Amino acid sequence: MSRVIKNPDEVFVRNLKKRIKNNNGYCPCKLKKKPDNKCPCRDFREGRGCDCG
Repeated sequence: MSRVIKNPDEVFVRNLKKRIKNNNGYCPCKLKKKPDNKCPCRDFREGRGCDCG
């Protein structure tokens, strides 16, 4: 399993967390609210990275 490194921009991370919370836990970068898009999304869990940054 690879190591996760959080974005060093604390303001960005704080705002992203708010967006996720306001989106009921779904990735704010994905268009559809489906189980694969619950944060952390399927792409991230499978090692393809995070679209949100």
